[in-house]
Amino acid sequence: MDAQTSGAYGSERAPIDEANPLVGTAPLDRPELVGNAPPPGEPVYSGQTSPGARLPHSSVEVAPVNVNLELSYPTGVGAPYHHPNPTMLGFTAGGGPTYGGRAKPFIMPIVGDWTVPPVYTSVHYDKARETASPGYYAVDLDSGVKVELTASRWTGLMRFTFPKSSRSSVLVNLPRAGGTVEVVGDHTIRGLAEGRDNEVADGPYFVAEFSRPFTNYGTFRKAPGDRSVWGIGDKDVEAARRSVSGGFAGSYITFPTANGDKLLVKIAHGHSYAEAEQRLRAESPGWNFDGIHAAARRTWADLLNRVEVTGGTRRQRQLFYSTLYHSFSSPRLVARKGDQLRGRSGSAVATAYDRYSPVPYWDTARNQIALLELLEPDLLADVMRSELETARERGFMNTSFHGDHAVLMYLGAMERGVPFDYSGAYDFLRKNAFDPNGPRPHLDEYLRQGWISDIVPPGSPSPPYAGGKAGMDKTLEYAWDDYALGQMAQRLGKGDDAAVLMKRAGNYRHVFDRSTGFMRGRTAEGRWIEPFDPGEPYYNFASKEASGWSNLWLVPHDVSGLISLLGGRDAFNAKLDAFFATPYAPKGICRDCTGLIGQYVQGNQPDQHAPYLYAWSGQPWKTQALVRRILDQLYGSDASGYGYPGMDDQGSTSSWYALSALGFYPVDPSTPHFIIGSPIFDRARLRMGNGKVLEIIARNNSAANAYVQSATLNGRLWNKPWFSHADIKDGATLVLTMGAKPNTGWGSAPGAVPPSMSRMEQ
Repeated sequence: MDAQTSGAYGSERAPIDEANPLVGTAPLDRPELVGNAPPPGEPVYSGQTSPGARLPHSSVEVAPVNVNLELSYPTGVGAPYHHPNPTMLGFTAGGGPTYGGRAKPFIMPIVGDWTVPPVYTSVHYDKARETASPGYYAVDLDSGVKVELTASRWTGLMRFTFPKSSRSSVLVNLPRAGGTVEVVGDHTIRGLAEGRDNEVADGPYFVAEFSRPFTNYGTFRKAPGDRSVWGIGDKDVEAARRSVSGGFAGSYITFPTANGDKLLVKIAHGHSYAEAEQRLRAESPGWNFDGIHAAARRTWADLLNRVEVTGGTRRQRQLFYSTLYHSFSSPRLVARKGDQLRGRSGSAVATAYDRYSPVPYWDTARNQIALLELLEPDLLADVMRSELETARERGFMNTSFHGDHAVLMYLGAMERGVPFDYSGAYDFLRKNAFDPNGPRPHLDEYLRQGWISDIVPPGSPSPPYAGGKAGMDKTLEYAWDDYALGQMAQRLGKGDDAAVLMKRAGNYRHVFDRSTGFMRGRTAEGRWIEPFDPGEPYYNFASKEASGWSNLWLVPHDVSGLISLLGGRDAFNAKLDAFFATPYAPKGICRDCTGLIGQYVQGNQPDQHAPYLYAWSGQPWKTQALVRRILDQLYGSDASGYGYPGMDDQGSTSSWYALSALGFYPVDPSTPHFIIGSPIFDRARLRMGNGKVLEIIARNNSAANAYVQSATLNGRLWNKPWFSHADIKDGATLVLTMGAKPNTGWGSAPGAVPPSMSRMEQ
C-alpha cells in the first residue's frame, strides 16, 4: 500500500481498500424486501452497477460481461453484469451508453473451441476467485485464464494469463449492429461500430494493440443474405481474412501458450483511428499494467480520502465507501480541455473546458448532484457549462426521462456558492418552462389549466403498460421545477417571472384528491381517474415508475403545504406512518420496486426523500429510526453482501446511502438545506471542494443508540433537525449526542421546521 492510501487511518483500513465495486451488482434476496418483482422469467433487479475498472467520471470502463444482451433483455437496461450469473461472456473496454452492456467491442480469451456471437462462448468462473477495487478487476475463469483489467482516462488495459494449450484464442467483436473490423499487421485489430445504439462518448472507432505478434487470425460476421454460408446457417467465418463488415463483425487470433504466458491488450476509442491511436500513445505507450493500475488507484484514493469515517462496523465502512465510489459514476467525461469536439453542426472545435455527458436529472439531481456540489464544485461547474453549451446548440436545456430537473442542479449550485453564469443558464431554463415547443411534454396543457390530464387505457391494465402521459406525476414534477426556477428568477432580479412561477409551484394541489387523501390522475374533463388503487404501480398512465402512495410525497418544495392538504401535523404523521406500515401487495409488477418498507420503495427515486419528511411534522426521531433501518436492511443484506434495492441509476441510490450514512440528506436539493438523520459512524470528516472541513461527531453512537438526544453546531446548542449550507460553508463541526430512546423534544418544535414554500409565503 502506498503512502497516499494508508497511514492516516490508524487501525481502520484506508478508503481505497474499503471500496468494493462489486457492491451494487447483486439483488436483495429476502422476499419481504423484494415484494412481487420480478415477473416470471426475469431476474430480480440488482443495482445495475458495474464492477469494472474506471476512473472517476470516466467515459472509459474496462468491464466484465456476464449477461447476454444479444439474446435477452432481462432487466430493462443494458447492464453488462449481474452477480448471480455463473458464466462470463467477455470483457469490454470503452465508453458506451449509460449502461456498459453495449460498450464496444467485446474481447474474450478462449482456450479450445469457441462459437461466433451472438452465441457467445460462455466460461464458468468461481465467485471466490473474483476481485474488484477502484481501478481494477480480476477473475479466474474455469478455462484456466486469469483476466485482469485496469484503465486510464482514455484507454483500457487487459492482462490475460493463459494455461498451457495448443490452441488459445482471443475474440474481438462488435455486437448487435456490428460495423467494420480489420486485422492490421501482426499486433493490431481496429474497427468502427455502426448503429445508433452503438454510439459511445469517447468515439465509435477503436484500436486494440496486442503485446505479442499473431500469425493465425481470421474474421467473422453474421452472414448476409445466403444462410448456407459454411453450412452453419447464419455465420460467415474465414481464416486469414483481414477485414469484414456486417452484423456482429469480429476477428479472432489463435496461438499456442505455455503455462503462465501473458498476453496484454490495450485499447482506446476515438472519433477517428488517428485519435484512438493518439490516446494510446499518450496514456499507454508501453505495457506497464501495474503502473497504470497504480495511477488509477492513486486517483481514486485522492477522491475517496476527502471523506474520512471512523467507527461503525466493517460492513458499514465497506458499504459506505463502495456507495461513495459509485456516486462518482456520472456525469462522464466527453472531452478534456483543448480536445477537439464535434458539435451538432458537425464541425470540430477545441473545447475550452472539460466537457461532460448529459446529466441524468431524474435520477441524480435529487441527491447525487448535491454530493458533487459539496465535494467537486469545480467539476460541477464544468458539468453545468457543458449543459449550457448543449442548450445553446439545441435551443433548450437538457431534460432527462421525466420532469425538467436541470434547474435543481443550477439553483442548488447557486445556493451553495459555486461560481457560474447563472443568468445565461436561466434564459434556457426559462424557455423550457414557458415554450410549449420545448422539451417539457404536455406543457401547453399544464400552462392552460395548471395540471396535465391522464387516461385509463382499454382494460385498465396495471404494468407493464407504459404508453400514457403520467400527467399526475408530471404535474408534481413540473410544480417542483417551477418553484426552483421561481427562486432562481427572484435571485436574478426577475420579479415578474418569479411571481408567475411561484404561483405555478402550487399546481400540485390540482392533482390532490381530498376524498381519498392521495395525488390522483384526472381526465381531460377534470374527473378523477377510475378505478383508483394507491397501492398499484400505475407506471405511465398516471405515474412514472410510482404508485399513488409514493407520488403522494412528491412535493419536496412545499412539505408544509402538503401537511396542510392532509389536515395538519397529526393527520400527516398518521398518513406517513401508514405509508411505511401498509403491506406492499399490488397486482401489477413494478420491476425496480424493490427495497420495501411498507409502501416505501428505496429502489426507485420518487419517494426516496420520504423518510426525512418527519422533520417538517415534528417527529424527527421517526426519520432517525427509518434511516438506520434502510441503511441496515436495504443495502448489502443479501447472502453476497453486494445487494442493492432497485437500480442505482448512475449514482442515485448510492448517493442516498453515502449521504444518509454521514447523517444528512437534501430533501429538496435546489435549496441549500440538509435534513439531519442518524449517522452510523462515530466521526466523519468531509473535506469540501473549497478546502473547508465539515466534521460530524456522533457521541455514544451504536446500532442501538440511533436517536439524537441533543446537538451542537460549532459549539452552539442546535435544536433544529436541519442545517443550511451557510452554516457549514466555512467549515463546521456538528456534534450529535445519541441514545437508545427517542428524544421527542429535540427538533420537534414548530419553530424548528425546515423552510418550505408555504411557510415562506406566510
